[in-house]
Amino acid sequence: MFTPDEREQLRAQLSSAAQSDPRLTGAAHLGSAALGRQDGWSDIDLALCLSRDAAFEDIVGDWTERLYRCGAVTHLDVRRGAILYRVFLLENTLQIDISFWPAADFRATGEKFKLIFGTPNHPSPTPPPAAGDLIGMAWLYALHVRSALARNRLLQAEYMLSGMRNETLSLACLRHGLVAIQGRGLDDLPHDLRERLPRCFPHSLAADRLRSCFRAATHLLLEEIEHADSPLAAKLRGPLVELCDSSSPRDGRTRGTP
Repeated sequence: MFTPDEREQLRAQLSSAAQSDPRLTGAAHLGSAALGRQDGWSDIDLALCLSRDAAFEDIVGDWTERLYRCGAVTHLDVRRGAILYRVFLLENTLQIDISFWPAADFRATGEKFKLIFGTPNHPSPTPPPAAGDLIGMAWLYALHVRSALARNRLLQAEYMLSGMRNETLSLACLRHGLVAIQGRGLDDLPHDLRERLPRCFPHSLAADRLRSCFRAATHLLLEEIEHADSPLAAKLRGPLVELCDSSSPRDGRTRGTP
């Protein structure tokens, strides 16, 4: 396990290396370090701005070799348009995200951006997820919860229920002005809402328990849709209730409302 001191020493080394690399025209801290909010579990998140005439693959390759010399054991690539995020896992469990930004894209996309050097472009905040998209994914997951339960495919039902619940909770975060991606705002939801959430989490794979949680999650989803789009909630209420009612096998249907 890494220590905060080890992490910060490595962060300083990487920042210094970025400033010494003539192919880079800027760098910035992203994540918690940009706000000075690191704790014992924080990672390193460094954005590198490539000069316009730099060879992208050469820089990525050189920095990848550098991270493996620092103790990386593997990495994962995530792309956001022209930006490559290369996520490294070190042997001491430290995560290091090195992102490679074309000069035209180097900018703050949110508050977690602290310039190390260079001149970024005008900030362009990343928009939060659209409520309509979250609603659509939630009812799509709900369809598959119903069919999985009706087929007695309980592991699949739990998987789909988790997806439905997560979209619903993202919708709640959006309503309360919290970060609505990757569960980052969930622990900041109002206490009364968080108190109700255990009913949406099955403590077993028993079919009856999964159906009970499905009803609770459906009730919560309908409440959040009502806040986001009341006319749509009126249209979806009947079909969503019917999904719960028809989730039992054909020979043992139990009817009711969330």
